[in-house]
Amino acid sequence: MSEPMGRFTAVNTISRGLKEAPILRQGLGVTWMFAAIGALGRVVVPILIQQSIDRGIIGVGQVDLTAILLFGAIAAVGLTVAATCQRIAILRLGSRSEKALFNLRVRLIGHIHRLSLADHNEQRRGSLTARVTSDIDTLTQFFSWGGLAWLLDGTLVLIIAAVMLSYNWVLALTAFFVAAPLVIVLRLVQKRLVVAYERARSHNADMTTSISEVVSGSRTIRAYGAEEYFTDLTRAAVHRRATTQIRANVISAFLFPSGEVFSVLTIAAVVSMGVWIGPAGGLTAGAVVGFVFLAYRFLEPVAQFTEVLDQTQTAVAGLRRVMAVLDMPIGPPEAEITRDLPDGVLDVICDGVTFAYPSRLEGRIESRLLDEAVIKDLNLVIPAGQHVALVGATGSGKTTVARLIARFADPTFGEIRIGGVPLHLVANDDLRVRVAVVSQEPFLFDDTVIANVRFARPEASDAEVWVVIGTLGLTEWAEGLSHGLQTVVGGRGEVMSAGERQLIALIRVGLINPGVLILDEATSSVDARSEVEISRALASLARGRTTVSIAHRLSTAARADRVLVLDHGVLVQDGTHSELAATPGPYRVLYEDWMRSTRSSSAEHLDTYGERGRAG
Repeated sequence: MSEPMGRFTAVNTISRGLKEAPILRQGLGVTWMFAAIGALGRVVVPILIQQSIDRGIIGVGQVDLTAILLFGAIAAVGLTVAATCQRIAILRLGSRSEKALFNLRVRLIGHIHRLSLADHNEQRRGSLTARVTSDIDTLTQFFSWGGLAWLLDGTLVLIIAAVMLSYNWVLALTAFFVAAPLVIVLRLVQKRLVVAYERARSHNADMTTSISEVVSGSRTIRAYGAEEYFTDLTRAAVHRRATTQIRANVISAFLFPSGEVFSVLTIAAVVSMGVWIGPAGGLTAGAVVGFVFLAYRFLEPVAQFTEVLDQTQTAVAGLRRVMAVLDMPIGPPEAEITRDLPDGVLDVICDGVTFAYPSRLEGRIESRLLDEAVIKDLNLVIPAGQHVALVGATGSGKTTVARLIARFADPTFGEIRIGGVPLHLVANDDLRVRVAVVSQEPFLFDDTVIANVRFARPEASDAEVWVVIGTLGLTEWAEGLSHGLQTVVGGRGEVMSAGERQLIALIRVGLINPGVLILDEATSSVDARSEVEISRALASLARGRTTVSIAHRLSTAARADRVLVLDHGVLVQDGTHSELAATPGPYRVLYEDWMRSTRSSSAEHLDTYGERGRAG
């Protein structure tokens, strides 16, 4: 996910970030103008001190109080104007940076949702979550202080440098010459700091992933007594993150004292040179004192620059990782010119479809594509309204075919058409309401039942939801919930049973009324009673729709109008359940194995029931 360090430099990253956030560039000149006026106000005081000494002190024991009061009044007005302008610059930069980061966070979330499922499988969820949370938060912290320092202190340094040269070029060059090695030191340390913070951010993402998995999988971990094992894994991830962060902090800690040392040396050099030049060289006492104040003003932001650089490197590392996610190609992309799907039930046609995951094709030549293909030259016609079951052993390509029909990925070769329209020409928004997928384990948000149903169609009324519930024969179930449709399902639906989660998912699909329905064996992980309710609801939902079922149980295939048997990505059989069960071939083998396992399970159940009866 990260870019090579040599190509994706800090300057390139910042330049790219400004391009991605145009609101930061808009009015930047005006913001800088206010910052410059604020910086000029801080330069006024050293100049007025010089004037007060040279003009206000007439002789020994003689003071021109009027001149000193005048200079004091000018200083008060100048500082007031400077503070006001500086405040305006801070507000402008702060508000624009927050808006820019808001837009960037929203865009990043949207981009992650548009990545292909292959990318989601390859990139761990904790890592993607860290991009949206901790990395964006790092940028927020930078703009709240580091960004202001670059704008305000950077402008101050430039203006003071110009004033110092106008005062006395010899003293100015002396100050610059003594302070110059600090820049070289910072540059050398900076290179190490970039690498250190990049490693720290990477291990922070790994730690986030590890903690997320431990929290979300707590039930499974406790069920297997694996607390110690996962505690060790998490401890190792936390230790790696801490070690890299400490190393980055050690490098950073070297910067601060180096700035202080060079500040002391610079002031000493300026005072020594001023005394050596003296009045004979046209340098008044006021000029020397004023120049010392200017040097302090100059070195103050320079010393703080070490801390600013520290935070800047952290922000650049975070921004680099955010940009790397935005550079990941969306999959599949939407065509510039789209076509609408026809109304009503839709047919599905696969024409010479071959698919291989991109990660498997790296370095492969086209002639060896079939060696790595998950689906191989699939030709298939599913008439509108037909219920088709996809059957095959694990790894046969059933799920991949369903994902291609839903356009979670595009075929490597060939074409899929729905309702006569090539799938890649269908707008994503249109596709998601006309082709619906019910997964084996549907995801529920920590909200009410009706909220988990209605998000698929936010404008739907309560009455419309109840109509769908009634159509699916689930009115009694819905009314029997503790708080009806206002029942809270818990995080990931943990309050509900597996069967109830499936029922909510079916109501959700029914509300959008799709033309094509893809089912990933919705009854494979539920109890017998829930299976009856779900099967009944599925039958109602599939009625009048083109339905593609991924059949893990052959009872599902037996209910389908047609059975397609896949073997290593190749369609090897096509027919009804009765035809294929009576014909020698892969389906008959699967059917006989299923029948034997069913009889064995039934016998075990009867034996157990008999033992319990005798014990009773």
